[in-house]
Amino acid sequence: MKGTRRTRLCLAGVMAASTLIATPARAAERTDGHLADLVNPFIGSQNEGNTFPGAAVPFGMVQFSPDTGHFAGYDYTQNRIRGFSLVHLSGVGCRIGGDLPVLPTTGEVAQTDYTKYAAPFSHQDEAASPGYYRVGLSSGIRAELTATERTGVQRYTFPATDKANILLNAAQALHKPVSATVEIIDDHTVRTEISGHGFCRDTGPYTVYTITRFSRPFTAYGTWDGQSVTPGSRSGHGGAYVRFDTRGDRTVEATTALSYVDSRGAAGNLAAEGGRSFDAVRERARAEWESRLAGVRVRGGTSALRRTFYSSLYRSFLAPNIGGDADGRYTGWDRRTHRADGFTYYQNWSLWDTYRTQVQLLALLAPREARDMARSVVAVDEDGGWLPKWGYGPVETNVMSGDPVTPFLTTAYQTGLLKGFEERAYRALKKNADGVPPAEYPGIGRDANAEYLAHGFAPYVPDRPLAKMGDSDYHHGASVTLEYALADAMLAQMARGLGHAADAARYAARAQNYRNIFDPTTGFFRARDASGAFTGSADPARGTGFHEGTGWQYQWLVPQDVPGMVRLIGGEHAANDRLDSFFAYDKLLADPARTAREVWVHGDAYDYYNAAMYNPMNEPDLIAPYTYLATGQPWKTTDVVHAALTLFTDGPTGITGNDDLGTMSAWNVLSSIGLFPIQPGYGTWGLSTPVFDRVDLALDRRYWPSGGLTIAAPGTSATVRYIQAVRTDGTAHGRTYLTNDALRSMRSLAFTVGSRPSEWGTSPTAAQPVLR
Repeated sequence: MKGTRRTRLCLAGVMAASTLIATPARAAERTDGHLADLVNPFIGSQNEGNTFPGAAVPFGMVQFSPDTGHFAGYDYTQNRIRGFSLVHLSGVGCRIGGDLPVLPTTGEVAQTDYTKYAAPFSHQDEAASPGYYRVGLSSGIRAELTATERTGVQRYTFPATDKANILLNAAQALHKPVSATVEIIDDHTVRTEISGHGFCRDTGPYTVYTITRFSRPFTAYGTWDGQSVTPGSRSGHGGAYVRFDTRGDRTVEATTALSYVDSRGAAGNLAAEGGRSFDAVRERARAEWESRLAGVRVRGGTSALRRTFYSSLYRSFLAPNIGGDADGRYTGWDRRTHRADGFTYYQNWSLWDTYRTQVQLLALLAPREARDMARSVVAVDEDGGWLPKWGYGPVETNVMSGDPVTPFLTTAYQTGLLKGFEERAYRALKKNADGVPPAEYPGIGRDANAEYLAHGFAPYVPDRPLAKMGDSDYHHGASVTLEYALADAMLAQMARGLGHAADAARYAARAQNYRNIFDPTTGFFRARDASGAFTGSADPARGTGFHEGTGWQYQWLVPQDVPGMVRLIGGEHAANDRLDSFFAYDKLLADPARTAREVWVHGDAYDYYNAAMYNPMNEPDLIAPYTYLATGQPWKTTDVVHAALTLFTDGPTGITGNDDLGTMSAWNVLSSIGLFPIQPGYGTWGLSTPVFDRVDLALDRRYWPSGGLTIAAPGTSATVRYIQAVRTDGTAHGRTYLTNDALRSMRSLAFTVGSRPSEWGTSPTAAQPVLR
């Protein structure tokens, strides 16, 4: 999800990515040879990748990271830190988080606006690795950050002074503040309550509660309201400062616990996860990341390729985030307190993005957590009355369009993650697919559903007023029709598996609604207005009604029925000609990396419209390269995928566009190992040539009985990349895809590669299944 921000991507900056690898933006160096050493958290922190370099553990509630003033928190081109705050979402396209920025200072406390007291720093004195961040400030203070699931732990090393301060700014954040209170509880402890809203447009407010415990007593303290600082005050509505004498011991440590429930929850989280030294927390965070990254072992490839890969794998595990407290309590979407029974409650659902890649990667590599995530989404419905669309904390944002929650949950079903509550999930999905939320509910669901069900398409009504905050499906009728139809296809498969035959037939019929927006006069999908007439420009590059894309880019979003879509276009020959034009295939063969950077990515990377070319940086096109697997030319999938992979590098500009809570990173991981979910919401994995000689996946036997999968492609390279043959557990495999059922028992997937395309995967029976 790229949001509505139109930020120009400097092409010169992108082209300089290879030189930036050698800049001071780097992982904190270790010599023990662990996989964590390959991760560079600064990747994506420049040119609107919108990642953060700070400390977190996998799926943690806390992401403790510096804020330099960018709307997403950290911009590598900036050189002043406003504070180290607790909440960041990796790669989002709108303002959110940044709660409780904390900054160490010396001297008198005279400023209360963090844009004025922000501390200069240099990248020469900054480093990060999974679970750890450090920086030297120009004031002579060294700041270090680490984290547990629900706490952020900080260590500050001051110059020798009797006025070493730590500022806790409760009233400023990346989001739009609503209210804040701060209290000095005793000579070691500060408590806050912070409410805010934001994210593209104002959401309903949410509240976070924090409690910070310092390693030694304050020598002085005070609070502020607005610009008025009151020494000795114990409460305020702006922020607080606490002071230490560092003429002897120059180090101050503190642990801040977070809760979305109440102050008691924050105190409980502190009791459950606090009390350890900074170094002990740092080592444990690193061990957690090492264990998580060790689920994928690669051999071969360049060192830069391995750094890029493991950095993408790292970002894929940053979200969704734990939303419940250590005692199991969480704030539901009804704004009431609930308790998770037998599972961990998660939140932050960038579903329009993640349903295409990250959901499947987590189902493969983190199924225990993915199961709890699916249970959490069902809980959103059961607590609040409807399934989410784009959820931040305990609130709906209504950002983006379509019906992304359906392929999210049907992916979980197809992977076996819903066992024990399949029918509960199905009831929620059926309600979502067949209706619209009531007026009093803040979410919009499938808000163009009435017309879609009555006429077989969502109308494009650009001047329809917004009934609720966020986006409206009526403003994107063409792409919404494709998204609804995709969701219906996936729900039909779940209904069939659960024995709901009538529902399955009904949803399968609706899955063909994509045909209703195909304009035979242009040969492309096109928006229709409320009367049913095609509307907007007949030029598919300039048409209307597509969300962050064009008719060219959305024409391939029919994973449930690629052969049917190809027939509409005019058959395989016509489809392949169109694909070749879309990917500038002739130029790609001559110079893949240059084609990716100068033909696909050109001008304003956040201007999604008026384009007839592949956009590798945004979600509608993530599946597009794999269309060749169904058109008899599977080698071209590898050509396009490997060209797109060159856009991922190991410097700050190493992600071309928002990472969207791990979506783009998961695309990189999956495409690099040669397995891609070509039917999101169903268990079909497309095959392309891996970029590594060997990949070993450690799999959870409870969900993947084989316990592990080895993917081998000996000799793969930029020039030796074409599949000659595929063998699964030693048996020849001629299809261009695998299924979940096959992966569950499979131990080895072996690619034989060569320097020229072969006949592999070109037979009519090789392509992916049609979902009826």
